Amino acid sequence: MAQLSDDCFAFGGTLLAVEAAAARMAAHVPPVRETEAVGLADALGRVVANDVRTKIPLPPFDNSAVDGYAVRHADLAASGETRLRIVGRSQAGSRTEAVGAGQAIRIFTGAPMPEGADTVFMQEDCRVEGETVILPAGLKPGANRRLRGEDIAAGAVALPAGRRLGPEDVALTAAIGCTEIEVRRRPRVAVFSTGDEIVEPGKPLGASALYDANRYLLLALLRGMGAEAHDLGILKDDPAALAPALAAAAEGHDLILTSGGVSTGEADHVKAAVEQVGKLVLWRLAIKPGRPVAMGVVRGTAFAGLPGNPVAVFVTFVHVVRPLIQRLAGAEVVSASALPVRAAFQYKKKKGRREYVRVGLRRGADGVIEAVKHPQDGAGVLTSLTETDGLAELLEDRVEVEPGSTVGFLSYAALVG
Repeated sequence: MAQLSDDCFAFGGTLLAVEAAAARMAAHVPPVRETEAVGLADALGRVVANDVRTKIPLPPFDNSAVDGYAVRHADLAASGETRLRIVGRSQAGSRTEAVGAGQAIRIFTGAPMPEGADTVFMQEDCRVEGETVILPAGLKPGANRRLRGEDIAAGAVALPAGRRLGPEDVALTAAIGCTEIEVRRRPRVAVFSTGDEIVEPGKPLGASALYDANRYLLLALLRGMGAEAHDLGILKDDPAALAPALAAAAEGHDLILTSGGVSTGEADHVKAAVEQVGKLVLWRLAIKPGRPVAMGVVRGTAFAGLPGNPVAVFVTFVHVVRPLIQRLAGAEVVSASALPVRAAFQYKKKKGRREYVRVGLRRGADGVIEAVKHPQDGAGVLTSLTETDGLAELLEDRVEVEPGSTVGFLSYAALVG
C-alpha cells in the first residue's frame, strides 16, 4: 500500500475549483505499485501497467477491403471501360498466384492481395462476361486496398501505460496476438456509513430512521470504475468505536470512503474520529450541490468523507473521488467533456461557483436536442437522478440560463465510467 503523508491534501485557500481538486490528486497521490498479469477475458476495465508494443504489423499483409476484383492499375484504360481476363480467386485465409498484365483476380474481403495487384474494384461496379470482367473508368490507384501495417506498425505502442481497457482495447490486444496483459492491482476501497438514524435495507425501519442508500450508491460507483470495493456496513455515532474502526479499515486498503458525519455538528463524530488516528482537512469545493468534502490520511491511507445527501454524494464523488480512484489505479485522469445542448429552462445562480443542474434530454419541435430541468432541486431527492439523463454544467462566470441558450451536458454514463 502507498503511504501518504499527513499533509498531502492540505489546502490553504477559501474555495477549491473542480480542476484544482483533481490536480491535487495527481500531484500527491501515487498509484498502487503492485501489478499482475491477466488474460484477455479478465482484462476489461483494468489499467495497463506498462506500454504494450506489438510484435507484428496490423494488418500483417496487404488485403482487400471489399469483395470484387484485384487488378494492376497500370492496365486500366485512361478513359472508358477496361476488359481484363479473370485468372483466379483469392479468399480470406488462402494464398493466391500473382496477377499479370491484362489479368484480374476475383477477391473477397480480407483476402491477401495477389502479387502485382494494387487496386480493387467493388463487385457491384463490375460486369462479368464469361472469363472476363469489365471495369468502369475513374478508380484511383490503391483503391479498396488495406496496406500492411496501416492500422499499427510493428514495434509501435498499441496500448500505453495508464490506459483503462475498454472492449476495443481488448480487441486490439487480441488482434496483435497477445494473450495476457500486465495491469495494476485494483485499488482497494473501504466503504461504510455512519449514523444512529441509518438502517440497513430490509430491516425494520423505526421512527425518524432512513434506509442506507449512500453506501450502496458509493459501492456501485466504485465497482463501475473497476475498484475493489469492500462493504464495511454501518457504524453508529459512537466516538469510542469510530476511531478504532477507521484505523482497522486503513489496513489493507488504499482509500477509506464515508458519507455524512464530517460537518461541525455535535453528532458529527467522524471528523473527530479521523483526527484521533490521522489528519483531516475540509475542502470547500466551489460547486453546487455539495458541501465541504473531508479529505485526509488515516495511518498512511487516504480518507474521503462526502456529504450526507445522496445527490451531493454523487456530484462530489464524480469530481473528487473519481479522479482519486483513477490516480490510485495508475490510470490517466480523464474528466468528462460537456456536450453543448439547448436549454429548455430558466435558471439563476451565483457567480464564482460551478453548478450542476439535473436535466433530462428531449428532442424539440425543430429536431434539436434540448435539456429539461428536473422540477426538484433538493440534494436529497434521489428521483432527480433516476428521472434525468445527466447534469447541465454551469461554469463559474455564468449567472443565468435563458430558454434557447446553450448549456454543457454531462451524461451520467460519461461521469461514472
